[in-house]
Amino acid sequence: MATNLKYTTPGLDEKDAERVVELLQDRLYAANDLHLTLKHVHWNVVGPHFIAVHEMLDPQVEEVRGFADDLAERIATLGGSPMGTPGAIVDHRSWEEYSIGRATTQEHLGALDLVYQGVITSYREAIKELGELDPVTEDMFIGQTDKLELFHWFIRAHLEDKSGALATDGATSEQQAAKAAG
Repeated sequence: MATNLKYTTPGLDEKDAERVVELLQDRLYAANDLHLTLKHVHWNVVGPHFIAVHEMLDPQVEEVRGFADDLAERIATLGGSPMGTPGAIVDHRSWEEYSIGRATTQEHLGALDLVYQGVITSYREAIKELGELDPVTEDMFIGQTDKLELFHWFIRAHLEDKSGALATDGATSEQQAAKAAG
């Protein structure tokens, strides 16, 4: 993504600001995709624990939507132009489309375990880089990661047995995770 900033925030050089905007934009794609995926699950989850999972997801959707707004506003603050269109998400994402349609709560939660793993891992990778570039954006990413890890725990609590083992352990795809959890 070519950034070509005309200005940036005081104390941050243009080269560093361009890289920070790239990291922010990648997370913006992820946040927009995640909140839509969570809403998709909310609409397509069925089974005995339907209402619990259905209602658990709405606060996650709202929080992640807020992340997207914060990320986009930070991009603009640094002199960039946030891209939030559906086509931009599809064109620039580094992950596959969520692959589960109408399914049981356990199947969706198994798939979401892998989704959250991917999102959190990419946030943590960006945090490492931001420590050198921009502590303000790093702080934002740390705060968002904290919430994402909490939401991931909510998902995983449904996938644990009494020994703490996860039903999705070793799964490498949403389909595998859904099958293992189902």
